[in-house]
Amino acid sequence: MPKALPAVDISAPLCCAPVSAAPISDDAALQIALRLKALADPVRIKLMSLLLTSSDRELCTCDLAASLALAESTVSHHLSQLKKAGLVEGTRRGMNVYYRVRAAALDALRLVLDPNCCEPQASSLAD
Repeated sequence: MPKALPAVDISAPLCCAPVSAAPISDDAALQIALRLKALADPVRIKLMSLLLTSSDRELCTCDLAASLALAESTVSHHLSQLKKAGLVEGTRRGMNVYYRVRAAALDALRLVLDPNCCEPQASSLAD
């Protein structure tokens, strides 16, 4: 059985040096691990994909549940985990909650893992 990670508030965007800059502290490693753990589920990855590719950039739990053929309660549980990790945010409108991706949180995580992820590679510039 894997060791449970401690409960820490990770709703703010990640803020630490890239993992490739120098050996990271225990706290920074924990902050990164908790966010990756929230993403480490196929349903949550699919939810992120649906939210990122939606033309409105936000969807209600009812639409997400229908897209995944899951119960709204199941989708709400997964969205709750993503929200705790600070990766999505929701807005209640009447009976529905509409979720959207927190782009700043994804950008911060991407840069911590690979600060050169979005730069053109030197080999592609030579072509």
